[in-house]
Amino acid sequence: MTRRTDTHPDLTRPEVGAPFFSTWRVGTPERQKQTVEAIAHTWEHRPWPVADLYGYYVYVGHDGSTLLHHSQWASEQAYEGFARTHRQERNDEIDTAVPGIERVALARYRRYRSHERVAGDLRVPGLIVTVRIDFEPEAADKRRDWVDAVLGASTTPESDRGLISAHFHLSTDGTHVLNYAAWESDQTYDEAIDAPASPEWERVRAYPGLKGFTGTRYRYALGLVPD
Repeated sequence: MTRRTDTHPDLTRPEVGAPFFSTWRVGTPERQKQTVEAIAHTWEHRPWPVADLYGYYVYVGHDGSTLLHHSQWASEQAYEGFARTHRQERNDEIDTAVPGIERVALARYRRYRSHERVAGDLRVPGLIVTVRIDFEPEAADKRRDWVDAVLGASTTPESDRGLISAHFHLSTDGTHVLNYAAWESDQTYDEAIDAPASPEWERVRAYPGLKGFTGTRYRYALGLVPD
């Protein structure tokens, strides 16, 4: 069966071979809430669809309009099997409850490296920030080097004190990196953003082939896992 969980996902699970992220646009904060409730109802009243799906998580965008979805699959083939046999009926039920949902994009990734949670750190993230880092087509093979540079950049305790973890994913289409970062709060994230940048960080931001950054703030809303 399917059960709800308040526990945030573990993005370092070694058995996850195909982490997916997607976004829906629903329009208003009230419709965000209604859509999360519709997703929960649709999934909780059905058996867990496939053993190779380890978890499905939904986040509410601070913009009052979007939802972020994160699903953890054993493989892309496992997702394709789900899409053929289970996906449409679930989407249909959700769309009946909340008409007019715009499914903006589904992107497939492989996790490359993480700044992992420190052992013994029991903080619950109050803010999730996803940052999409786009690269020029000819710079796709530099994405790993860029992530290595980010994780190697020096920081001060003041600038990263609210960061719990950060997980860097390479898109399978070669176009970008997605950083999923868990922060203690909006305040600590704002303080980190406003802190003076070190020379190492300036080099990261000016990395050859880098096109730009797009950051989005979310609040964890729903977790669904097999019972």
